[in-house]
Amino acid sequence: MARLLDKSPTLFERLLEEKKRLETQLGLVGPGGARNKLLDKLRQLDTAAHINEWLSTPGLRAPT
Repeated sequence: MARLLDKSPTLFERLLEEKKRLETQLGLVGPGGARNKLLDKLRQLDTAAHINEWLSTPGLRAPT
């Protein structure tokens, strides 16, 4: 019964956790392809967070 009461993290919380993890990795990686891939992934996470926020608001508005 306790499992039913446990809340799984929201999409926004999971995105934030992944962003923190990637930012930590970014600090350890030097310039090059690996760093560029991390930066691309961070941009994708940022876009996903914005889309999630837009979809979560009442009375959807067109993106600007």
